Formats: sequence, C-alpha cells, structure tokens
Amino acid sequence: MRKLALHWKIIIGMVLGVAFGFAASAAGATEFVVDWIKPFGIIFINALKLIAIPLIVASLIKGISDLQDISQLSRIGGRTLGLFLMTTVTAVIIGLGIVNLVNPGKVVSPETREQLLAAYASDASQRIEIATSQADQGPLHFLVEMVPENLVGAAAYNGNMLQVIFFVVFFGIGLILIPPDKARPVKAFFDGVNEVVLKLIDLLMATAPYAVFALLAALVVEAPSADLFAALLSYSLCVLLGLGILTLGLYPLLVRLFTGVGYGAFFRGIAPAQLLAFSTSSSAATLPVTLERTTGHLGVSEEIASFVLPIGATVNMDGTSLHQAVAAVFVAQVFGLELDLATQLGIVLTASMASIGAAAVPSAGIVMLVIVLGQAGIPVEGIALIFAVDRPLDMCRTIANITGDATVSMAVAKSVGKLDVDSIAGGG
Repeated sequence: MRKLALHWKIIIGMVLGVAFGFAASAAGATEFVVDWIKPFGIIFINALKLIAIPLIVASLIKGISDLQDISQLSRIGGRTLGLFLMTTVTAVIIGLGIVNLVNPGKVVSPETREQLLAAYASDASQRIEIATSQADQGPLHFLVEMVPENLVGAAAYNGNMLQVIFFVVFFGIGLILIPPDKARPVKAFFDGVNEVVLKLIDLLMATAPYAVFALLAALVVEAPSADLFAALLSYSLCVLLGLGILTLGLYPLLVRLFTGVGYGAFFRGIAPAQLLAFSTSSSAATLPVTLERTTGHLGVSEEIASFVLPIGATVNMDGTSLHQAVAAVFVAQVFGLELDLATQLGIVLTASMASIGAAAVPSAGIVMLVIVLGQAGIPVEGIALIFAVDRPLDMCRTIANITGDATVSMAVAKSVGKLDVDSIAGGG
C-alpha cells in the first residue's frame, strides 16, 4: 500500500481540526479545546522555534563556507537581495491596485467601525506604543539594531534573527578568508550540526498533522463572532485576492521563467511547507521545513538554500507588504480619507522597507503597519478595525512569504548553476 504523502496528512489534520473546532463550539466545549488541545499545537510551534536559531547558524555557515571566495558570496548576495526587493515592491503595487479598485472601506458601516474600535482598543494601543518607540529612534536605527552587542542575547529571541544572520555572515566571511586547513575542522563541525538539525526536523514533521489539528481547532473556537467577520469580508477578500495572485500567479511564473520548472512540480515540492506556514503563521517556525522541501524536492543546492532562505525568512515579507498596502488604504477609506498618488507611492516605499524589519513571527506585520499608517497620515487607531480578521489573514500571508523565499532561492540557484532540475519530478 502506498504511503500517504505528508502534505495530504497535514490537509487531513487541518480539515479534522476545523470540523472538531466547530463541533466543540456548538457543544460549548471551548474551554476544553483551549486547555487540552491547543497546548499540543503550541508545543509543536515552540519546538520548531527552538531549532530555528541552530538551523540558521549551521546552515548559513555551511552555505557561506561552501562558496569559493568573497566575490562569489557578493554575487549571490546581490542577486538574492535584488530579487527580494523586486518581489516585495511588486506585492505592494498589486495590493494597492486591488484595494483602489474594490474600495472595501466604503462598505463598513459607522456602527461596525465603532464596535471594532472599542473591542480592540487595548490591542491597538499596545501596537501603537511599540511602533512609536521604534519610529522615535532615528532613520538609521535599523542599521544599529542589525549589529548585536552580544551574540547570546541576540540568539535568545527569534525576533532578533537579523542580528544572528549578521554575525553568522560575518563569521562565514572570516571562515572563507582563513587558510583551508584551519577552516576545515570548523566547517566539519557546523556540517555535523546541520545534519543533526535536519534530522530533528524529520522527527518533528512526523507529528505535524496532529499539531495542525490542535492549532486549527483552537483557532476556530477562539474566533471572533460572525457578524464582525461579515463587516470586514470585502477587506479580507482584497487581501486574499492579492495573496492568491502572488502565490498562484507571480511566483510560479517567475519559477517557470527563471528555471523552467513547471507549475505542478513547484507546488508539489513546496506544498508541505505552505500548509505548515498556514498553521503556524510564522516564517521562522516554518523555516526548517522550507529548507528541507527546497533542497530535497525543488533541486536547490544546500549552499544556496542555506544562504537565501534564512535571510528571506527575515527580510522578504511579500505577503506582509501586500497586506500593509491593502490595510492602509482600507483604514483611510473607512475614515473617509482620499489618498493621492504621492501618498500611495510613499506607502509602496514604506511598506517595502517596513517588511524588512518585521520579525518572522505571528502578527509582527501589525506593528509595522502602524509605521505605514503614520507615514501616510492615516489615523493609527484604525488598526483596531482589522484585528478581528488579522489572524486568518496572517496565516495566508505567511504562505506567500515562504513561497516567495523558495521562488528566489530557485532563481538564484539556477543563475549560478546550482539548481538540479532533473531531480524535480515533472520539472521540465
């Protein structure tokens, strides 16, 4: 009997989790799900986050040290960042085009607006306070934050991943520059660590369908009331349409153009990582699986994937950028504000740059949205309007984020002759 593929097991877990959640809500067993089911999902996410830092350190050092010289690192890094910037700006433009065409903010009634503002006022004030403290620290503060003063402190929090990446890249450059005989034992050590972490990923993924069941069941029983979702349906559909264009249109098109790999082969390779991204809402938590699927099923060499994907999980947030563009214009429409072309071009720039600083953890984009709203002169209190539906949308935009990372890794690998197209089923 043929063994059921992992992505089908995860899909079954998702369906059963949603069905169980609705049944539990109808039976008044919400507290049971939250107390006895949800913790298993949280444990799974924590376990993935636990190995995220060791994975980034080991895989990045392996990827950089496998390069022959600094010029090769510079060439790969330049192409990676260039493609990341291109896809991010494209995502923001797609989002602005859709939201201006549909005008979702004009269907929200004043009564619903006041209800949402009141219900989520405390959450909104917390995000505004965080964003304000970041905005007050100067235009070059992100460069200061990129260089950690203590590696152990930076590695203690997954939100500081950019600091860890900076150190690891710096360390990897040093490893390339020292004599090969001195570098060999260091490289061998991190190669071994990388293999151990990849085996841990295999062990964790065996439990993924059960964890997805727990996460989806908890999401259903904790969801806001249906009338709040109905009021924001038009806004949600705009975000989902944009994410669909990115994930189902732009990315497979780029893969086809850059690598020649077909639509079906691409999605068969990346599907388990997409499903896990949907369940966890975290690019960082999904990173181990994204790396495994990209190298094992999409033909990308380990040295390219281990360089591109950790950086992408930190700075390439296409889904988040698109969402920020849609949300900013939506909030402006609700408040009756008309945004001119210059303001919307400012949103393109700010949303693209803000995505670089967004931590690869659930709902981090909401904090960055405050900065985007402030730049455009839109009342920042308006973020309370979208809290009711942010969680499911966050799940969907994480899919776009990790799919974009995989797309860029394939394109970069192809450009330097490190993509094994023949190993991808149906790749031609």
